[in-house]
Amino acid sequence: MSTRKPVKIIDTTLRDGSHAVHHQFSAEDITRICKGLEAGGVYAAEVSHGAGIGGSTLQFGRARLSDRDMLTTAAAALKNTKLAVLLVPGLGTMEDLKVAKECGVEIVRIAVHCTEIDVAIQHVKLAKEIGLEVCAFFMMTHMISADELLGYMKEAESYGVDYIYMADSAGAMVPEDIAVRVKLLKKELNVPIGLHCHNNLGLAIGNSVVGYEAGLDFIDATLQGLGPGSGNTPTEPLVAVLNKMKVDSGCNLYALMDTGDKYVKPLIQHTIQVTNQSLILGYAGIYSSFYQKALDIAEEYDLDPRDIFVRLGDLKVIGGQEDMILDIAYKMAQERKAAS
Repeated sequence: MSTRKPVKIIDTTLRDGSHAVHHQFSAEDITRICKGLEAGGVYAAEVSHGAGIGGSTLQFGRARLSDRDMLTTAAAALKNTKLAVLLVPGLGTMEDLKVAKECGVEIVRIAVHCTEIDVAIQHVKLAKEIGLEVCAFFMMTHMISADELLGYMKEAESYGVDYIYMADSAGAMVPEDIAVRVKLLKKELNVPIGLHCHNNLGLAIGNSVVGYEAGLDFIDATLQGLGPGSGNTPTEPLVAVLNKMKVDSGCNLYALMDTGDKYVKPLIQHTIQVTNQSLILGYAGIYSSFYQKALDIAEEYDLDPRDIFVRLGDLKVIGGQEDMILDIAYKMAQERKAAS
């Protein structure tokens, strides 16, 4: 028997994967996938709109089902696998947390930009009061140094969270980035640490393995790698690699392979390969919400959109700042004119 440290897998097919199907999972999809994840032995299945509970809006896209319908459907199909949700403060509400608990949710992951953990205090407090496992989920963690990230995570730890996640939301990190951060967090924090990777540079599996070697307790993945851009860490290859490393994830590889092939693969509407689109997002370190608007504005100003993406990355833009694309394109056009 292996003496290597075990790791827990949280599958986010039915949350982050929702972006790739325009949030149109049906009740039948949720039931089939949850039953497969249950048979596959993952620690938790995260279910909700891609932007979390409360995310079904005109801005983020209307979901096919309500939060309550998604969660009750998922809960009915799960027994040993825990039901989790994501909540983004300001989008998800305190009332949404209560509804989630009523529907059988056991874990809430409260997602914030990597420097804004203070907006989550009240949500953490309520979630703990109503008996949920609480995870502080830090997004876009490539944007700050390991030491800065540690400071914000120590603040989260002081709120009483049960564990802490770092998300490479833009798929921008290389293995060294992951190793440095995870080693520091494991040394300085007293709660378990998890990692959520995107595959825009083709490094999601490699970064997850490096993170495990540095001490991770949790790893996120999605069946077939379903997700925005070039997707997330794919669950099936991740579990296969962990098996070959003799790391106990508690997962049944064949059950996960069958579920992904039968019930997720037919839903895929775009390639999950590393395309030029996803590559430039990871290279520049920006989120996928900037992509189409940057393409449109680049065409309007006769600019190479890749230059706009890199400039956006240099400015460390975050979701909600997409309006900056127009200002940047205008300045770049003016710079070109002055140089001609």
